[in-house]
Amino acid sequence: MIEQFILDRFQTKTEKLAPDDPVYLKLQQQFDPQAWLADAARRVSQLQVVTHSLKAIHPDAKGTNLYVEPAQLKRRELVGSHCLPADFEGDVVGNAAALDVYKFLKLRWEERSLLERALDGDEALIEALSPDRAEAESWVRAFADIVEPKGTPSSHARGKQVYWLVGDDPASDTGYRLLAPLYATALIHPVHSRLSEARFGEHAKAGRKARREDAIFQGGYADYLNLSVQKLGGTKPQNISQLNSERGGQNYLLASLPPQWQSREVTTPLRTESVFPRFGRRAPVRQVVNDLVSWMRQNSKEDEKRQKEGKRPRKTVHDRNYHKDLVASLTDELLLFTFELHRLPAGWSRDAECRLVLAEQYWLDPGRAALEVDFDSNRRQSQWHEEVALRFARWLRHAIDRRVTTGLGDPEHDFWAKQVEVVMESLRCQLDDLQDALRDDEEDTGELT
Repeated sequence: MIEQFILDRFQTKTEKLAPDDPVYLKLQQQFDPQAWLADAARRVSQLQVVTHSLKAIHPDAKGTNLYVEPAQLKRRELVGSHCLPADFEGDVVGNAAALDVYKFLKLRWEERSLLERALDGDEALIEALSPDRAEAESWVRAFADIVEPKGTPSSHARGKQVYWLVGDDPASDTGYRLLAPLYATALIHPVHSRLSEARFGEHAKAGRKARREDAIFQGGYADYLNLSVQKLGGTKPQNISQLNSERGGQNYLLASLPPQWQSREVTTPLRTESVFPRFGRRAPVRQVVNDLVSWMRQNSKEDEKRQKEGKRPRKTVHDRNYHKDLVASLTDELLLFTFELHRLPAGWSRDAECRLVLAEQYWLDPGRAALEVDFDSNRRQSQWHEEVALRFARWLRHAIDRRVTTGLGDPEHDFWAKQVEVVMESLRCQLDDLQDALRDDEEDTGELT
């Protein structure tokens, strides 16, 4: 296994060289197994296996990095490095030119890596490295030192430092402890893998597709909202660490935002013929409409460019899915808006000042049906959910049409109306079933009395 690893690296280095090339002959000497192992034992001092690194805090910081087994950390309720499993993957910092040594130490034999065996002073590894036992033992010790900090523990001017209050008197300088935060790189890597799978994995894609199509989906999926991506290392992410290089320098930052407080007071929409202008003023709705406008503007520019080039307009699966996602977000907001107005006292639309069209009264004041027989009868006979869907589509078309240069046609209007009609029809069925159940309960109670 060891000789095969060295041979593979030699073949990669010499694949474009002729056997009689002086460079080829020089590399042949360097990749002799004993010569390469001796050189690797020397170069390993340029690397350190870590769980917490400093370079991710600042690329020019040169202080201490740490390697701490998760089992050595205190078990806490919050997520931290102590949550890592026993077979976690450590990171590597140091000279990127020596990373081939770490790849060598990651080789596994009989379910254990060479690094694990070096840390234990494994007899089988000693015998495999060299016929000279003293030489092999010195190499094993050198490989094992890859987890040890270099020099005495120290911070750096470019590292972060935080004064943390540990005493009772904030005014006393002696009541603070100076902390030097490090980047939990061994924890960040599996978190990045999980978030990437939730964003781009096949299971998550299938879940979102089922949601758009209102289909049954087994298992569910997760969404992480308002993620930010932090790039570490610029064009050379390997200068930060090995795992950072494997991620292409990408590191996800979870949203850490103050709560967006909203007033609990819900006012009756009386002096208007439609609630959709009010719905459109909600911050999340404005954001989705802005995203929809930006997407349409971009598509319009690209279609104009393609038309000048004599090409057909671009229609891709990504565009269709993005459009569906935005409209699905709007329908979600529409349901939230609906439930907020359903909290109003039943019968609020009977107010003499109420100017809402009947379809929107049937939609937003379902409790009135229990108070007025005629309202209940007319509501059940009305196709109010279809009219609400059409009014939604007209509102959205108007909200977008005045902001994009290309006029919107009937296909967009019909698509929006159909999407909302499906949601409204489902909502109507639920409301009717609830009212029927309440009526049955009242009748049963009356019979018992």
